[in-house]
Amino acid sequence: MEIKSLFNTGFDTIFKAFSRAFADYELQLNELQLEAMLKRRGFNPQLSFAAFEGEEIISFTLNGIGNFNNTPTAYDTGTGTQKEYRGQGLATQIFEYSIPYLRKAGIRQYLLEVLQYNTKAVSVYRNLGFETTREFNYFGQKNEMVNTGVVQPDSPYPIKRIEIPDCCAVSGFWDFYPSWQNSFESVKRAEEDFVCFGAFSENKLVGYCIFEPVSGDITQIAVDPAHRRKGIATALFGKMIQQNRNSAVKVVNADVSCISTTDFLKARNVELRGTQFEMVRVI
Repeated sequence: MEIKSLFNTGFDTIFKAFSRAFADYELQLNELQLEAMLKRRGFNPQLSFAAFEGEEIISFTLNGIGNFNNTPTAYDTGTGTQKEYRGQGLATQIFEYSIPYLRKAGIRQYLLEVLQYNTKAVSVYRNLGFETTREFNYFGQKNEMVNTGVVQPDSPYPIKRIEIPDCCAVSGFWDFYPSWQNSFESVKRAEEDFVCFGAFSENKLVGYCIFEPVSGDITQIAVDPAHRRKGIATALFGKMIQQNRNSAVKVVNADVSCISTTDFLKARNVELRGTQFEMVRVI
C-alpha cells in the first residue's frame, strides 16, 4: 500500500474509486455529475491524496483549494474508502500524510462538512483536531410538492435575469456566511452552470437568487432586510422552480441558527432532510 498525490492519476481511475467507495450510499453520481461537483468545489489533484494498492485507489481524500473567510483553505470535497478496506484507519493516514504538503502550499486551515448521524466520521475528525464551527440543515422536495406561494401580478418588485457578479456586492443581504460550496468563489468556478435572478425596486437590486437548474440546487437566496416580508423571496423562489430542470429542488448547508430560512422553506413545503456539522482544523 502506498499513499501519494493524485496529480498524475486519470479521472477515470478517480471516478471508479469514488463509485466503489460510495456504492452503499443512497445518492449516486455519474461521471459528468462528479466532474461538475469537483469543478465547483475547486478540486486540486496535486493537493489531493489516496492510498493505492498497485494502480487501484482503495481510499482517498479529494481536496478543493481556495479561500474561505479570507484564509487559504483546503476543503474536503470527498473522503471515501472501499468497503473491504474500512476500519484500517486509511482516511486518518491519508490526512496526516497530506498536512505537510498543504502547509508547504500555503494552506492555513482544513474545512469539511460531515453528516451528524455519521458518528464514526465525526469521531475521527474530532480526534484529528477538527472543531465544529456551525451546524447546517439541508432540505429537499419534489417540484410538484413545492408550495410556490402567491405572487402578486402587479408587484412593485420586477424579477429579471442578472449576472452572478451583480450579486457579489450585496453580502449585506445575508443572514449567514455561505458554506464553501455555496460561496461566490465556488459558483464562479462553474458560472456557466448557474442561473441568477434579481428583484428590483426603482432599478435597485433588493433581492437575488442563484441556482443550478440541472441539479435543482438553490445555492443562495437573499433579500435586503429593508424589503423583507413583501413577497420578494417567494417570487424569486417561484421563478427558480419554473426554471428547474431537475425533478426536485434542494437547499444544502442552511445555517441552523437562521430561523427565517427554516421557516421560509417550511412554508414552501421544502422538507428538512438532515443535518451536518461544518468543521475546521487550523494547519
